[in-house]
Amino acid sequence: MKHKVNSMKASTLKPNKVWYVDSRASNHMTSHEEWFSHLEKSKQSGVVKTGDDTLHLIKHVGDVPLSQDRHKGRLMNVLHVPTVIKNLVFVGQIVDQRIQVRFTHLVCFIDEEGR
Repeated sequence: MKHKVNSMKASTLKPNKVWYVDSRASNHMTSHEEWFSHLEKSKQSGVVKTGDDTLHLIKHVGDVPLSQDRHKGRLMNVLHVPTVIKNLVFVGQIVDQRIQVRFTHLVCFIDEEGR
């Protein structure tokens, strides 16, 4: 099976500002470089594969605050992937951070230390 690498420039995309909670993703990821409070060049070259078998290059890894108040929690080890359009929060990665995830029929609650 052939995989194509998405080579579109990030400026040609219309990235979404909504975070999607995903239990099947492999990592948190976003194309929004400006959202990161801490960002490092990816130590290893890597890609993520989306559902349409497209490969997207990982540019950076870092932390994204969960609110405007940067002390109220953050998503750690978020992949900066300039060519993805959706922002994904991986449930398994959140649980590994000791943050509780609860689902109802309408919403998903992500709760860190009772907040």
